[in-house]
Amino acid sequence: MLRKMLCTVSLALAAFAWQSAAHAVAATAGDAGAAAASCEDKAIDKNGKKLAGAAKASFVKKCEADAKPAGTCEDKAIDKNGKKLAGAAKASFIKKCEADAKAAK
Repeated sequence: MLRKMLCTVSLALAAFAWQSAAHAVAATAGDAGAAAASCEDKAIDKNGKKLAGAAKASFVKKCEADAKPAGTCEDKAIDKNGKKLAGAAKASFIKKCEADAKAAK
């Protein structure tokens, strides 16, 4: 009985890993529609059931935000609390960010 349960769990995890890998490939293809579909497909709870309602909406929103590429230096100019920088702190951050971006190229 235990062996049968372990086999079932192993198959379920393998199928989930394969599905996640396929969705990761689709998301990296750069297609926004594929990324959105991928996030909805990934909206599964710990028991393997699809999320619904507010839980699904929250998961999809966070997933899509994480999937977006990093924006410009101005978009990145936020403090540790998630608030936008202003004044001299913002100017300093943008100057350093742009210099780092040029050096990376």
